[in-house]
Amino acid sequence: MFTKLRNRFLVVNLVIITFIMLVAFAAIYTITYQNVRNDIDMELQRVSEFYRDPGGFGGGQFKGGGEGKRSQQPKGGFGDGPSPERSVSFSMQTDAQWNVTSTNSRFDMDDEFYASAIGKAAANPTKDGQFVLDGNRWAYTVQQNGSGYSVVFLDVTAQHKILTNLVYTFLAVGFAMLIVIYLTSRYFANRSIAPVKEAFDKQRQFIADASHELKTPLAVINTNADVLLSNSDDKIAHQSKWLHHIKSETERMKTLTNDLLYLTEIDDARAGMLFANFNVSEAVESIILTMEAVVFEKDLELSYDIDPDLTVRGNAEQFKQVVMILLDNAIKYANPKGSISLALKKRHHDVLLTVTNTGDGIPAEHLDRIFDRFYRADKSRTRKQGGYGLGLAIAKSIVEQHRGRIYAKSAPKETTAFFVQLPVASAP
Repeated sequence: MFTKLRNRFLVVNLVIITFIMLVAFAAIYTITYQNVRNDIDMELQRVSEFYRDPGGFGGGQFKGGGEGKRSQQPKGGFGDGPSPERSVSFSMQTDAQWNVTSTNSRFDMDDEFYASAIGKAAANPTKDGQFVLDGNRWAYTVQQNGSGYSVVFLDVTAQHKILTNLVYTFLAVGFAMLIVIYLTSRYFANRSIAPVKEAFDKQRQFIADASHELKTPLAVINTNADVLLSNSDDKIAHQSKWLHHIKSETERMKTLTNDLLYLTEIDDARAGMLFANFNVSEAVESIILTMEAVVFEKDLELSYDIDPDLTVRGNAEQFKQVVMILLDNAIKYANPKGSISLALKKRHHDVLLTVTNTGDGIPAEHLDRIFDRFYRADKSRTRKQGGYGLGLAIAKSIVEQHRGRIYAKSAPKETTAFFVQLPVASAP
């Protein structure tokens, strides 16, 4: 699917860029063509005026039969324009039936060439025209006079070679650019699709994990319900064990669905959440008072060091939930008769919350993934303790919503520490 998406992106990108290149090249070619055409017309007009000026023929014209003789040309030109000395051109005079009566040329060309040239002009007797003869391109202009037609020819091969070279240059540059654009687009397409693919894989894994977590309690509930139905004559007191199993699994499902719903609500409410400055020191102390009984029951040692009157901007109840999740996590994974420590300190422009517990620790390869939804480094132990791998994911979503950072460090077989870093609230 993602390969098709990448290829579609490449095709669309190449089509758009190719279209833009074609428009740009067409505009450049059109402008260049018009400029070349105007230059040809201007030069042909100046050469034509030179030949038709009485002084331009060197004192007279050779007449008769188109014998291909040439007249001597004066040096210099007509006005400021190019003269025949600096252009490949010649002039021919014909009668009304396009029979050549005289030729004025500085070049020795055979009669067949002149006949072919005048034949091209006679076939299209417009004021201005062009044709190809003997591999060269010629432009000509026709003017009717009393004795017939006066036709001036000008070699414009060099000017048209400019246009041909321009087309070849466009093709070469365009082809090279398309290769570079394809490789560049492919690279950035892969980089752009990578986060989408990762999100899609996480979503698919999330659905699979949620389905698996729901499947287990549903199976337990279904089994216990079957047992109750198979002993329908027994008293409820005799069936209490099965009912307690159903009740327990129902509570587990309720916890799971509530956590999933909470994660969804956090993601949807990020843009519209209203924050205010609150005393984070008091918020942490209130959670510690709530959890002290649980710590004492687990026979663990709890110590804490909290700087007073630290203030951050956010939602106090959500931050309390983060502290609750981290303390609950520390209690679950602390070793027997172990210790838990909590510290809340101001570090430069941030408030740093640290929750540390002794225990087996977290392997280094799991540290970057423990905040993913449903991810558990020790799956069997976590299931037995009733966790679903959503607590740290909820904590991460809340911390990121507060423009903060949460991360963990662990020393295997020694300690695990979770850090929450939040910016200090500015003075109102």
